[in-house]
Amino acid sequence: MSRLARGALVLVALWMTLVAVLSAAPAATAENNGVGLRPAMGWSSWSFLRKDPTTASIEAQASAMVKNGLADVGYQYVNVDDFWYQCPGPQGPNVDSDGRWVIDPTHFPPQGSRNGIEAVADYVHNLGLKFGLYVTPGISEQAVVQNTAIEGTPYHADDIATSTSEFNYNCQGMVGIDYTKPGAQAFIDSWADELASWGVDYVKLDGVGSFDIPDVVAWSRALVQTGRPIHLELSNNLNIADAAIWETFSNGWRTGHDIECYCSSTSYPLTSWTNVATRFDQVATWAPYGGPGAYNDYDSIEVGNGDNDGLTPAERQTQMSLWALGDSTWILGSDLTNLDPTDLSYLKNRAVISVDQDGIDARRIVDTDTEQVFAKIEPDGDAVVGLFNTSSEPAVISTTAGMLGLPDRPNYLVRNLWTHERTKSDGTISADVPTHGVALFRVSPAHHWW
Repeated sequence: MSRLARGALVLVALWMTLVAVLSAAPAATAENNGVGLRPAMGWSSWSFLRKDPTTASIEAQASAMVKNGLADVGYQYVNVDDFWYQCPGPQGPNVDSDGRWVIDPTHFPPQGSRNGIEAVADYVHNLGLKFGLYVTPGISEQAVVQNTAIEGTPYHADDIATSTSEFNYNCQGMVGIDYTKPGAQAFIDSWADELASWGVDYVKLDGVGSFDIPDVVAWSRALVQTGRPIHLELSNNLNIADAAIWETFSNGWRTGHDIECYCSSTSYPLTSWTNVATRFDQVATWAPYGGPGAYNDYDSIEVGNGDNDGLTPAERQTQMSLWALGDSTWILGSDLTNLDPTDLSYLKNRAVISVDQDGIDARRIVDTDTEQVFAKIEPDGDAVVGLFNTSSEPAVISTTAGMLGLPDRPNYLVRNLWTHERTKSDGTISADVPTHGVALFRVSPAHHWW
């Protein structure tokens, strides 16, 4: 049965389940879990390492984050994506005696008394950084076949499992959980407790759709009850109709499909202009959602490796500017051990980072075939505006202080956040913008500087 058909058949049952889950215990939402007050900044393994994350490669990226000065400007999460666990085949991930995934020792071998994930998490923490890990909704079919115990309860996997397939892009073989059954929340709690004991600070829950709302609620509660502040990120291409639920029960959510272009047999190029350009509409559409504790996620920033990014220098500034204006989570996908010097200067631009970290989503004020303009007002009354040229030729892009929402003044100070040049304007904000490029300005009314 197709995913769409399955979703239609279970829609009523899903919402009945959600009501039961929500009424079963006091609310514990991820947006007030003490993390995610600003968009998360860091790095993830998927874009560059793909299916081969290892102890050595993850530790190398973490070390580079510190040595390159990225940690000094706010990057803090080092996240292991898929392929960290044992996957014997389509029957689902290998599980322990309590039904939870088993670490792949060929990728992450144990070190003394510590398992391989604990050891890497310790390494990351010792650098002053935070560590993230990847899971998918449901329970492994292997747990159901073995009827594994649910830790701390008299229940077993078969008591809570359904026959509905869940997404797992590596092994597959995950099935749904009936959260109206005793032991269902306890199973997720035990899994979250295990991750917390390993030192996990960030959980990416992938393959999530609207039919997984009970899983999202369960994971939100489970992570909060661990007592460890753990960021919960949802992926991917989530339904905007359920944005209020994503806001309530997570710290961030992917608004679209993967940013990677998958256009060669290697990780490079990381992305393409076509994929980046799809985010203009997403940033505009999702602008009403997100704020302190819970932010939109437009996927990885694919800047850092020069031509291997798949973007021109102008396009790299466009991606970073658009993500900043949209207050997106700021997770890098590039190889931090081999950074292009120009790209590194982009990634460490504090003025642009501050736009992302202000907790304010920009609104789109111009939308044509060749131009996009996004703007937002900062708490101090300044405006930040991005003038984007989406055409195949250089162009002059203009707006006005009035369109940005600024008060009428005889003069304005205009600061280019990429070049750091300062100019004065009588109210017209204009720039020569290269193909697929951006002019990112902070505009201050005269009384802020005169």
